[in-house]
Amino acid sequence: MIAIVDYGMGNLRSVLNACLAVGARAEIAHTPDALASASGIILPGVGAFGDGMERLRQGAWIPALESEVRRGGKPLFGICLGMQLLATSGTEHGVQPGLGWVDGTVEALRSDDPAVRIPHIGWNEVRVLRAEGLYAGLASVETFYFVHSFALVPKDRSCVTAVCSHGPEFVASIEAPPFYGTQFHPEKSQKPGMRLLRNFLTRAGAC
Repeated sequence: MIAIVDYGMGNLRSVLNACLAVGARAEIAHTPDALASASGIILPGVGAFGDGMERLRQGAWIPALESEVRRGGKPLFGICLGMQLLATSGTEHGVQPGLGWVDGTVEALRSDDPAVRIPHIGWNEVRVLRAEGLYAGLASVETFYFVHSFALVPKDRSCVTAVCSHGPEFVASIEAPPFYGTQFHPEKSQKPGMRLLRNFLTRAGAC
């Protein structure tokens, strides 16, 4: 069973419906204790980095996530803000500490081109760098749906599995088992997103 973390920063219902649509066993986890019985975890998220970390702290999610994922090795999939929170720190509204599981920072998208609008909202092509794992069965270039103004900048780029260009190039996804993440929303990305989500859920033993 996959546990979808309810810390008040994501569209839980759309993520749950997507998991169920690809045949996974999934539930929304309303308390940290619910993570213990899960085979994998999804950390969704839309919003500001500092707010996300504060919600995780207030809900006592961080000790449970550390126990189940960092020490227990359960696969965790971060979506959008959920992936960003894995970083050492974020820079939105000042430097904010993250979970520190991926060495790197979350930095604002920037472009000198006035035609490039930020926030980055909508469909964009993603160039796949690693054809296995999350992208097994997908093409070398796929289109996914984005909603964000910040992106993860990891120090070690060996974890980067896909990139996207919106003005400058930014990281679209990472894989550093047991941590996985996408800057885009697979649950809103139709067939490619559902295939990618199914690949994670299969790896986590829920599909």
